[in-house]
Amino acid sequence: MKKIISLLFLALWVVSCSSNNDDAEMIAIDNPEISLPIPSGFPELNSFVSLNKPTKYGVELGEKLFSDKRFSADNTISCSSCHIQENAFSDHHPQAVGIEGRVGLRNTPPIQNLAFMKFYNWDGSKLQLENQPLVPIITHEEMDSSILEVIGKIKDDAQYKELFRKAFGDENVTPDRIYKSIAQFEYTLISASSKYDKVKRKEGQTFTESEAAGYKTFQQKCAVCHSGELFTDQSFRNIGFPLNTDSNEAGRGRVTGIPADFMSFRVPSLRNIEYTAPYGSFGQFPTLKSVLDYFDAGVLDAANLDPVFKNNEEKIPLTEEEKTNLIAFMKTLSDTEFVKK
Repeated sequence: MKKIISLLFLALWVVSCSSNNDDAEMIAIDNPEISLPIPSGFPELNSFVSLNKPTKYGVELGEKLFSDKRFSADNTISCSSCHIQENAFSDHHPQAVGIEGRVGLRNTPPIQNLAFMKFYNWDGSKLQLENQPLVPIITHEEMDSSILEVIGKIKDDAQYKELFRKAFGDENVTPDRIYKSIAQFEYTLISASSKYDKVKRKEGQTFTESEAAGYKTFQQKCAVCHSGELFTDQSFRNIGFPLNTDSNEAGRGRVTGIPADFMSFRVPSLRNIEYTAPYGSFGQFPTLKSVLDYFDAGVLDAANLDPVFKNNEEKIPLTEEEKTNLIAFMKTLSDTEFVKK
């Protein structure tokens, strides 16, 4: 009798395991991974991407969360309120504007090619994209909320229940799943279809005379910092921009506490730069021309001023023709498909 009972339990266990495996397999099949294209010349993916690979429904969920104004305390601000697609996921404010018109510390950074970045935020305070969404949620000048408050608002939403089930296998809404989904969506925001890219890939386009001259000047005077196909070496540099006198600002030094990092910021990518004015950590410059004029006239000196300027009388000399040509070249980095213009 005991033997029969043991065999019965064994059979039930086998059936149960088989059923669980089938369920897991169905989830995998119904929610396939999305392959991230790595454009020619781009660096390797951030090491954390492999731990949170984008999936069909993970990305769909992340995009919905990205645009949900319930993330803010008064239901007026979403991630997409500041990260606007037609502006390469930036905005046109000198400094980010949150709920009740509160003005933040810094300019809204564009969101593009994040899967290839080593650092996030202007000061590099985050190394993992999944750890970034909480920052705007809890910041007083941005959403001024909490992740638990957000979950309380969305956990009974029928559409979210369905998406969480499709993305993760059940309807449970957790902070970790929210962060992972938003990051999955952001990982898919890859920009590599500009005129520059098409010229490099020999897809039937060529630079104008002005663009070609600008590219030559760029290689001579700009490519040290704006290097590689991301057009940033992802370093942190003090380039002598006008100072933000807010006592909370110290650039990279705010993260590391090292004096040599004071007012150093992550070198921005020049991709889609045409769409992301104003420029600078707190929007000091309204146009690309004003940035180049400033470099030409001379930047603020500092003990930790980048050698590119320190060793060249605190400036990058540029003729008016070189400025015009540089801007023409930088506009070839505009990806109209990416911003859907």
